[in-house]
Amino acid sequence: MAEITVYSKGYCPYCSAAKALLDAKGAEYTLIDVTTDAAARDEMLQRSNGARTVPQIFIGEQHIGGFDDLNALHKAGE
Repeated sequence: MAEITVYSKGYCPYCSAAKALLDAKGAEYTLIDVTTDAAARDEMLQRSNGARTVPQIFIGEQHIGGFDDLNALHKAGE
């Protein structure tokens, strides 16, 4: 399975929901907190083509989007 990366902030309810969904599915993922890490935030912006909201989720190099996008994939059985 491709590596999952989640760019997140500590006080974000959508980030918490995305992590809970991934945990419930037993998926392993790398969590990158962009709260105070400017370099990580810049990396997120570059990888997501400028998306500033969190979470920003990637499966491999494919940009999934935020929690709503992840949840839509889950509901579609993907």
